[in-house]
Amino acid sequence: MKNTIFKLLEYSYYFSLVFLFILYLFPGSLIGYFLYGNMGQQPDLISNPIGTSINHLISFMYLSALAFIMRIRKKKLINSFHFLLFISIVLEIFHYFIPNRAFEYYDLFANVMGVTFTYLLIQLVLKIKIK
Repeated sequence: MKNTIFKLLEYSYYFSLVFLFILYLFPGSLIGYFLYGNMGQQPDLISNPIGTSINHLISFMYLSALAFIMRIRKKKLINSFHFLLFISIVLEIFHYFIPNRAFEYYDLFANVMGVTFTYLLIQLVLKIKIK
């Protein structure tokens, strides 16, 4: 049973990673297109004063949580803090060059904070579990 859950988490991580790459590298908002019929409109998961950056924070927290849980069992570069931090920065920088996308410092900060916060939380849980 434990192996089945781990496999499900592993497949969820890889699917989510590919999905994130597609969303980030597509010239326009795919989610905005499907929800509003407008590729220029970004959806807000939670209404907030800084706009869609909360979407970035939630997305990278989710992806990082899956990766770090998998890293406990399989130590691979693709599950590491450094890899996730790297893609969180590079994917946002790509928005500078992709048509109909915009590089935003708030989004970059939210990406990095999502990865870092989840990493620190997992480290805290592991320390508590060891004691």
